[in-house]
Amino acid sequence: MWLRAVSVIPRLDREGWDRLDPIARWLVAVRAAVLVMTVTSAGLAGLLALRDGVFDGVRFGLLLVGLTLAHATNNLVNDLTDHVKGLDRGDSFRARYGPQPLEHGLLTPRAMLRYVAVTGGVALLCGVLLVLVRGGATWWLFAAGIALVLAYTWPLKHVGLGEPAVLLVWGPLMVGGGYYVMADDLPTGVLWASLPFAMCATGVLFGKHIDKLDQDRRKGVRTLPVLLGEARARAVARSLIVLPYGVVGLCVALGHLGWPVLVIVVALPVARRVLPPFRSPRPQAPPAELPRGVWPLFFVALAFHHMRWFGGSFVVGVVLDVLRVRLGVG
Repeated sequence: MWLRAVSVIPRLDREGWDRLDPIARWLVAVRAAVLVMTVTSAGLAGLLALRDGVFDGVRFGLLLVGLTLAHATNNLVNDLTDHVKGLDRGDSFRARYGPQPLEHGLLTPRAMLRYVAVTGGVALLCGVLLVLVRGGATWWLFAAGIALVLAYTWPLKHVGLGEPAVLLVWGPLMVGGGYYVMADDLPTGVLWASLPFAMCATGVLFGKHIDKLDQDRRKGVRTLPVLLGEARARAVARSLIVLPYGVVGLCVALGHLGWPVLVIVVALPVARRVLPPFRSPRPQAPPAELPRGVWPLFFVALAFHHMRWFGGSFVVGVVLDVLRVRLGVG
């Protein structure tokens, strides 16, 4: 179940939940499968620092654990807040694609608060240690992280600012801020290099919010796809799949990244496969080609599939770039 929980959002009833060990329950509750986005961004920060000879293992460890658990805390707070506000009640989209611990009776509100306290407490401790070790602007990065963890569910998600926040967090804040914590410096090139994967992560959120657009509109949750309308939101989602390739090419041309990152071309066939469905409205029933068990996820599943391919190949490319620089290869 540990492996399953970090790969997909498993569907469980009460009996299945009761059979899980404590770690598996935590992995399910925090939606561990999506934490790969944070692990990737933190990893990119570490790899770029390693390439530039400014890597610090202790700071990177605190960064990786702190950011990952901060993301996990955000997921828990999101479920708790939406439960209290009644947004996940009944046949909501969130309650259909995976276990919502509170709505499905798997956790009591008090137990959920304990999850939040422990998970958020460890994330907070990592942040405090980084501030003590590094100081400087780390204070501001730490404060921004806390504010965004608490503010994403409300009010940002309700006023069309959730998606821009994700672009900012998974790019400049995580990658750029992570690099700064280790290097005591933040080159412009690192900020540029932080954008391609952040766009993919934002595309995943766009896909999710398009999938649940009708429910969000009825419940007064004004996500950016609600404000834009489905057609415009699908156009933005397409751009978030295509633009990362152009930004990587620009980074190579400007010297911010080396030529090995062009290995991302292996993800282009996946991009070509997932783009066509975004040109049409969301289907009312699961298409025949959609793998069993994925529905009601549709656009988010396509975006997540592409994000894994692009993110994985991008990380491989940066690893190769690290080797190129450290070994003195042209």
